Amino acid sequence: MKHTRKALATVSALAFVAAGCGSSKKAEPAATTAKAGAATTAAAAVGGATTVKAADGKMTAVKLQLQWVAQAQFAGYYAAVDQGFYKAEGLDVNIIEAAVDTVPQKVLADGQVDFALAWVPKALATAEAGADIVNIGQIFQRSGTRQVSFKEKNITKAADFAGKKIGNWGFGNEFEVQAALTKAGVKPAENVAQQFDMKALLAGEIDAAEAMTYNEYAQVLEAKNPKTGKLYTAEDFNLVDYNTEGAAMLQDAVWADGKKLGTDKAYQATATKFLKASVKGWAFCRDNAQKCADIVVAKGSKLGKSHQLWQMNEVNKLIWPSPKGAGIIDPALWKQTLDIAQSTKGIDGKTILTKAPDAKTSNMTYMQAALDELKKDKVDVEGAGFKPVTVTLNENGE
Repeated sequence: MKHTRKALATVSALAFVAAGCGSSKKAEPAATTAKAGAATTAAAAVGGATTVKAADGKMTAVKLQLQWVAQAQFAGYYAAVDQGFYKAEGLDVNIIEAAVDTVPQKVLADGQVDFALAWVPKALATAEAGADIVNIGQIFQRSGTRQVSFKEKNITKAADFAGKKIGNWGFGNEFEVQAALTKAGVKPAENVAQQFDMKALLAGEIDAAEAMTYNEYAQVLEAKNPKTGKLYTAEDFNLVDYNTEGAAMLQDAVWADGKKLGTDKAYQATATKFLKASVKGWAFCRDNAQKCADIVVAKGSKLGKSHQLWQMNEVNKLIWPSPKGAGIIDPALWKQTLDIAQSTKGIDGKTILTKAPDAKTSNMTYMQAALDELKKDKVDVEGAGFKPVTVTLNENGE
């Protein structure tokens, strides 16, 4: 989520507290050029896609477009570079951070990068608009979106939104909120255009705020309770989980160039290798949360160290366990995402999709091939025994 301390339409320097979930406006902007960020293997700006042999004839250069700046939301990819997993597959991966106006899936569709990370409903909207892009790896297995409220508001489920001021970010990020309201058959007193932070909640201006488990929720726990002078605790808040409300939509996925997947054998091979190393990176972060938080901090993240570890831990919860294997789409949640995208109206009165997407917009062939290879290498790709670590947040996430 591209967060800011100003109004929704503007972004300030404080946007570096972002959650990175790709909160671009629903309407597709003009083609954007991704901002080259802290590239992990090269500092080249985004140019043409580069799935070609490097000068030495051994390494294949690959560009990956993130949804936002360096942070633990993308730790698996940074870890795959840091630990040499991409290199072992013959890949020289350049991770491109996003600018404020970057639409990752559009950058991919325009041929500027080889792979991109994006939320499923937004990428599908881009596909409906004509982009030939394909989901080849559903990394996040569940939604990280929550609605946060103070305990005294007695909001524990979507049905309790009735007559309350409910914050949401808009720009297409409100669909889980709207779907939950629709399913519960209730109307809020007001749908409030929430800024990309938790100030309105803490100031008592709204009853419940939209938040990602790995970012905004941590922000309230990093803030001081003026009544006690101490940090707020989890006991001070209630969370409405859109997964349990049946309103969750799939989020971070790896998207590839559909045309090249259909015609370019070298690109197909690169896709499998990229996914294999990426999942290995995520498995490493599952088992080494502190190390991966440190890797991302070293890449220039502006988030505090305790916030970054919190984010790493919460992101791990969205990936693990993966019963079908990391990166494989859960058919039920895929269908739920499509149903919501076609039937739920956002705050602009429109649905994300006007019709069911082409079946070709998802292809798990390359991910399954990657998982099969990892299993042969004795890599745990399901994480059935995953246990979160305990994280102590400090004020302002320091």
